[in-house]
Amino acid sequence: MAIDYKAAGVDREAGYEEVRKIKEIVKATNNENVLSKIGGFSGLYKLQGYKNPILVTGTDGVGTKLKLAFMTGIHDTVGIDLVAMSVNDILCQGAKPLFFLDYIGCSHLDADKMAEIVKGVADGCVQSGCALIGGETAEMPGFYDDGEYDMAGFAVGVVEEDKILDGSKIKEGDILIGLKSSGFHSNGYSLIRKLVFEDGKFSPNHKLSFSDKPLAEELLTPTKIYYNDVKDLLELDYVNALVHITGGGLYENVPRILPNDLDAEFDLKNYEIPEIFNFVGELGNVEEKEMFSTFNMGLGMIMFVSKENIDKAKEILDKNNTEYLEVGKVVKGTGNIKIWR
Repeated sequence: MAIDYKAAGVDREAGYEEVRKIKEIVKATNNENVLSKIGGFSGLYKLQGYKNPILVTGTDGVGTKLKLAFMTGIHDTVGIDLVAMSVNDILCQGAKPLFFLDYIGCSHLDADKMAEIVKGVADGCVQSGCALIGGETAEMPGFYDDGEYDMAGFAVGVVEEDKILDGSKIKEGDILIGLKSSGFHSNGYSLIRKLVFEDGKFSPNHKLSFSDKPLAEELLTPTKIYYNDVKDLLELDYVNALVHITGGGLYENVPRILPNDLDAEFDLKNYEIPEIFNFVGELGNVEEKEMFSTFNMGLGMIMFVSKENIDKAKEILDKNNTEYLEVGKVVKGTGNIKIWR
């Protein structure tokens, strides 16, 4: 009996069907700078309107948060997470996102499920103002468990050379503005799953007192993308630095951009930690400092703004309906952070 690729577990027809389903989804993210069409060997993007352009790149995945998508059957939000993790990183260099590429590896190709995933990626690209110009779906039977998949993404942005944010513009007296997160974003889910679901502690459908969503859906809330919140401020040079608060929390991420002679001093004595963080922390009796060293704790991006620009910056944040808090200031120090609670 002759054997073919399908008998080995790879369904080419399902691949063709996926491309058909995602074609219009992807096309909706494109703009006049995109010169390529879906199905080609590579993406083409015309760079124009810059004097001394510097390309800025970022790549990331979604991590074990994907386990919640497998658990719930909700696949149309993790693509937003995928875009957010890379785009929020390149924003920290002052870059405008231009385009995005994705990679999805799976056990068996389900065209409908893949279309849901790519719809999330496209939604993230629309929120980021960038085009989805390429991607790859790999069907690898025997490599992933049935029904499971993994994702990786790659973002490219551009910034004028003299507008690069690298921490060198931070100065004593700068005000720290915390832009609120939408939840855990895409970090710390190995610990979250251990605390929440291990040994059947809670079911995915557990009803929370502080949310109208079941527990697993609440934890699946996609990562906030900060492009629309900061783009006007970046154009006006009101931002001295941006820090994306990912794994490691404030303690690990903020020092990455601090000059050696300055500290970031956070006054969070009156800060109300969002309930979902308290819920997870209390399950494992996790100390608060450990929580702030692991999760974003409700502050997904920290913005450094000069005192003379703070009022104008707040006006723009208010105009953009951005949720933010003034959380501290820059003082003389040794390149570390202090958190007062």
